[in-house]
Amino acid sequence: MDFGFTDLSVSLNTSNTINDYSVKMLAKTMDVNEQMGQNLVQMIDSAAMERSVNPSVGANFDMTV
Repeated sequence: MDFGFTDLSVSLNTSNTINDYSVKMLAKTMDVNEQMGQNLVQMIDSAAMERSVNPSVGANFDMTV
């Protein structure tokens, strides 16, 4: 195939645009995952606090079949 300078420039710009978009999407995904992790830690901490106030609540359950 015969590529001219214009075709090469367009291909490189397209490749750079796709790469930039991918990096930004990855960064956003990492931010969302970090926030979800922080929320999970907060939920675990609040559950631990509830157990410290009411240690018998949720510790055991009776089951019959």
